[in-house]
Amino acid sequence: MKIAIIGAGSVGTNLHHAFALKGVNTELVHARPLTNEKTSAEAVSQLPVADVYIYTVADHALRDVVAKIVAPKALHLHTSGSMPKEVFGDDKPHAGILYFFQSFSREKLIDEWSGIPCIIEGKNIDDIAAIYSLAQTLTSRIYEANQHDRERLHIAGVFANNYSNLMYCIAEEVLKDTQIPFEALLPLIDNTAAKVHVMSPRDAQTGPAKRGDKEVMHHHREILKVTPYAEVYQALAALIEKAHNHPDRPNE
Repeated sequence: MKIAIIGAGSVGTNLHHAFALKGVNTELVHARPLTNEKTSAEAVSQLPVADVYIYTVADHALRDVVAKIVAPKALHLHTSGSMPKEVFGDDKPHAGILYFFQSFSREKLIDEWSGIPCIIEGKNIDDIAAIYSLAQTLTSRIYEANQHDRERLHIAGVFANNYSNLMYCIAEEVLKDTQIPFEALLPLIDNTAAKVHVMSPRDAQTGPAKRGDKEVMHHHREILKVTPYAEVYQALAALIEKAHNHPDRPNE
């Protein structure tokens, strides 16, 4: 089986690396030439002939890149958390989704994939079976999910990963005019992450907003009022207060 990975960004590079570790040869293709509306027929003709095409390009470019690949007998898969399988038209009757739910970067390639969830979807039963078999090469945590569920998983991931990392960035900024390094927060961060492995995030919540401690929160906002973060602090505190039954307490 010959696999072509279209897109040499973070996801494509990691997939290429992961398959190689399992002894599966893949060809990694840079997608940039295919995103140009004036892509020449010669450039398209130089693309590899494969049994499976895995598209790891940005959502906004996916339809254009898919349209340039003519391979009706091949299995076509995208790796997006948001795009539907219908991005593959009638000219690609064997198609679906191979969405690995992880954060990837080219600077730090992932060697161990067995614990990474993979969300799959296919046009028909045979396609789903083929996609499942391919996913099994890398992980045992495979879930079949429709567009509705996958979109919400993607949003959940943004909150759990991207926005939590933004909180780390803000924390680092808050400490910049102190003698305390960001590293001092790492045991706290690690402990909180460990807790949600054994209890619900709601039960793991701590802090002044959960306690409804208005005096402490007011003091924090006073310190933060010269920064862009006071409103963020207040908005997040209000959500925590509401979740833990303190919504009726007056704000200062």
